[in-house]
Amino acid sequence: MKRERKVIEKDYDVAIVGGGLSGVCAALSCARHGAKTAIIQARPVFGGNNSSEVRMHVCGANCHAVKKDLAETGILMELQLLNKSVNDQHSFPVWDTVIWGKLKYQNNLTCYLNTTMDDVVMDGERIKSIVCRQATTETTYKFNAKIFVDATGNGTLGYFAGAEFRYGSEAKKEFNEPDSPEQENGNTMGNTILFHSTDMGENVPFKRPEWAYKFSEDDLQNRPHGNTTWSHGENGVVEEYNVSSGYWWLELGGESKNIIEETEKINEELYKCLFGVWDHIKNDEGHNAENYAIDWVGAVPGIRESRRLVGDYILNENDILGNRYFEDGVAFGGWPIDVHPKEGLYHKGLPTRYINFPGSYSIPYRCFYSKNVQNLMMAGRNISVSKLAMASTRVMGTCAIGGQAVGTAASIAVKYGCEPKEVGEKYIKELQQTLLKDDCYIPAIKNQDQNDLALKSRISASSFTFGNNPENIVSGVTRAIGEQSNVWESDSFNLGEQWIAFKLNKESLISQIRVVFDPDLNKEIMITQTKRRQETLVKGMPHTLVKDYVVKAFLGEEQVFIKQFKDNDKRLSVIDVNGGIMADKVVVEVQSAYGVDKARIFEVRIY
Repeated sequence: MKRERKVIEKDYDVAIVGGGLSGVCAALSCARHGAKTAIIQARPVFGGNNSSEVRMHVCGANCHAVKKDLAETGILMELQLLNKSVNDQHSFPVWDTVIWGKLKYQNNLTCYLNTTMDDVVMDGERIKSIVCRQATTETTYKFNAKIFVDATGNGTLGYFAGAEFRYGSEAKKEFNEPDSPEQENGNTMGNTILFHSTDMGENVPFKRPEWAYKFSEDDLQNRPHGNTTWSHGENGVVEEYNVSSGYWWLELGGESKNIIEETEKINEELYKCLFGVWDHIKNDEGHNAENYAIDWVGAVPGIRESRRLVGDYILNENDILGNRYFEDGVAFGGWPIDVHPKEGLYHKGLPTRYINFPGSYSIPYRCFYSKNVQNLMMAGRNISVSKLAMASTRVMGTCAIGGQAVGTAASIAVKYGCEPKEVGEKYIKELQQTLLKDDCYIPAIKNQDQNDLALKSRISASSFTFGNNPENIVSGVTRAIGEQSNVWESDSFNLGEQWIAFKLNKESLISQIRVVFDPDLNKEIMITQTKRRQETLVKGMPHTLVKDYVVKAFLGEEQVFIKQFKDNDKRLSVIDVNGGIMADKVVVEVQSAYGVDKARIFEVRIY
C-alpha cells in the first residue's frame, strides 16, 4: 500500500525563502527585532554564492576599496569580523559554519536546510502559505506566515505567487537610460562555475577529458588566466588573478530563452569549458602551472541574473549615474554598472563592460516589496530594478544590506499589523533610524533617535587628535564622509589611559549602551579563495579595531556599572544592562587596539 509523506504545518510571523547573504541578513534582523522567523534554504549550507558550494567573494559599493569609506556594515560586517577572528586562513567550509552558527542560535529564528519550496497557496492578493519539501528527512512542510520574503535570487516565490516580474533588458524609451538597447530583449548575463587548484610541489600532468572542449590563447584573449592585475579605470574595479582559482568569466547561458529552465544544460556546458580552460593552462606554454592540480570545482553555478520582481519603484541607470539619494532610501550601492555580454565566454571582446561612476546611490524602500502581492517582500538580486541598475545592485555586499533592511521592515510590519507597503507610507523614519541604530549606512540619513541620551549629553575625552574631536561621536554618521572624519581618535596609549565620557543632562535609567568602533572601512576583510586578493588583505583583525575596553556608568561619584571586554571582534558592540541602572555618566575606556596605539570610536549611543 502506498505510504504518504509526513506533513508538518508551522506558523511564523515572517517566512524567508532563500539562504544567500540577503536571506541570512533578512532573517537575523527580522528575528532580532522580535518577529517569529523561518529561513528556508534549498541547499545544505547558507551563504549562496559566498558559500563553500560556489566560493565567490563578496563585492560591494567600495569596488574592492577603490571607493573610500563605502564598505557595507551592519550584519554583513558582523559576520565578516567574526569570521576574521576564527578563520583568517580563508576556509570556506569554516565560513559556512560561522553563518550557520549565527542563524541556528538566534532567538526567534528557525532554520530549514535542504528544504525546497514546491508550491504557493494564495488568498486573493496575499500569500497564505508555502509548501516545501525537505529531502533529507522526507518531510513536507506547510509554512503559514504574515509576511513572506523572496530571497531566492530567481524570484521563484514571487513568480509562483503571481507577482509582476521582468526578465532581460528594458527598451530605451521606458527610462531613457543612456546604455539601454533601443528595443527590449530577453538576454541575460550568464552563470559561472569556479574552481580552485593547489601547488603540489612537483610536476602534475593533466589529461583533458574527451568530453571537455579545447581552447587556445586566441580563444581566451581578453580573459586573464595567469598571475596578473587588471584595473578598470577611475572609480572602477581592480581585479586580481592567478592560476590557483578562477574564473568569473567562465560564463554561459545569457542567450538562453529561459536561463532558469536551462540551468542543468548550462552547467554541463560550463564543466566542458572549465576543464578545457584548465587543459590550456596546464598543457600550453606560458602559464607556469606545471605543479598545480585542481582540488575543487563548484557543484552549483553562481547565477547573476534571471527574474526581477516589480515593486512600487523601479530603480534605473539614471538614478545610479546621478548618485540619487531617495527620501525612503534604506540601502546603498556603488559597484559599477557591470554588464556582461550574453555570449559569455564566447564573446570575442572584453568579458564585461564596466560603466563607472563616482560615489554612491541609495536604494528606495519601494524597490523591496511587491507591487501586486500584498505581503511579499524581496531581497537580493531579484529586487525592483531595471536590467542596467541590477548590473550594479546584484553584487552580494549590496544584496546583504538590502536584506537587512527587508528583515527590519518585515518586523515593523508584524509589529504594527500592516502590509509592507504601509511601512513605507507610515513608518519609514522608524525603519531608517532602526537601520542606523543597527550599524547600517544610508546616504544622507543621520541618527535622530530622540531616545538616544548621548545626543544631548556633554562629552569629554582624555585626548583627541586634530579633526577627530570627541563631539564627532554624536555627528549621527558612523563613517568618514569626504573631509569629515566623524570619529573620535585619542592620542597614543603610551601617553596614558584613553577614555571618552558622556555626562547626561539628568539622572536616567540606562538599559543599553551601543558602541561603534573603526575596523577601517578602506581595508577589505571578506573571505576569498583568490591568493592575490588574499595578499591585499590585513592579516589578523583590522589594525584600527579596538581590542580591549571597559564600559562604566556612574551616579554622582559612585560607580554603578562596569563591564570589561577582551579580544573584541565587533564593529557594533551592544552592551545590555540587565534590569537597568540609574546613572548620570557613562565612560568608555579603551585599553588597546589590534594594530595601532590609538582609540578610534565612531559612535556611542545610550538608552
